[in-house]
Amino acid sequence: MTKKIAPSILAADIMNLEHDVKMAEKAGADLFHIDIMDGHFVPNMSFSPSVIEGMKRVTDKPLDVHMMIDNPDQYIKPVVDAGADTVLIHTESTNHIYRSIELVKSLGAKAGVVVNPGTPLENVKELFPIIDQILVMTVNPGFGGQSFLPGMLRKIQRLDQLRQTSAADDFEIEVDGGINAGTIKQCSDAGADIFVAGSYLFNGESEAEFAEKVDKLRQSAAE
Repeated sequence: MTKKIAPSILAADIMNLEHDVKMAEKAGADLFHIDIMDGHFVPNMSFSPSVIEGMKRVTDKPLDVHMMIDNPDQYIKPVVDAGADTVLIHTESTNHIYRSIELVKSLGAKAGVVVNPGTPLENVKELFPIIDQILVMTVNPGFGGQSFLPGMLRKIQRLDQLRQTSAADDFEIEVDGGINAGTIKQCSDAGADIFVAGSYLFNGESEAEFAEKVDKLRQSAAE
C-alpha cells in the first residue's frame, strides 16, 4: 500500500492553526490527524468538532479523527457532520465496538479501531471485515511528545501478518507516537502504511525546514 504522512495537529500552533495546516499541505502531507480527548478516557483534553469544521474550510486533505473519549457513539455524528473522513475508536471506550463502527460507516465515513500498547490484537480480529484502518498506538495515548515504544514493532508486524492471511486484507495499518525519521523506517518495515507525526514536524520550523522533514519521513518510509 502507499505510504502516507499524517501530521498531527495536536503538536501544531493552535493560535496559528490555519498557517500550520497550509504549511503541512504545501509540504506534501497526505492527510491530517486530529485527536479528540475528553479528560476521562485519557488524562488530557483537546479539540472538538468545531476544529474539524474549521480545518475542513482550509484544506482538502482527508481528516483522520482519533476519538480518545468515553461513550464515543454520542459524538460520532457531530464529528462526521463536521467533516471527519475517518473516525478511529478505541475498543476499550465502548461496550459495543461493532455497533460503533457500523454507525460510522452508515454516516458515510471510513471507520477504524485503535489498539493501545496493552490491547491484544485478538480483540480486533473480528472487526477486520468492516474496518478501513487499524491504528496501533506506539506510545501510551493522551499526550504528544512521548518516546516511541520499540516493543510495538512486533505488534505491527503481527498485525500485518494477520492482514495478509485474512480474507479482509484491505485495511490500512496506522501508527501514532514517537514517529521520526528513524522510527518511521522501523514501522514501515514492520508493515505500517500511515504514519502520524507531531512533535517531530511541528517544532517552530520554517516552511522549508518543515518540508524537508516531511520529505525525510517519506524517504525513510520508502527505503
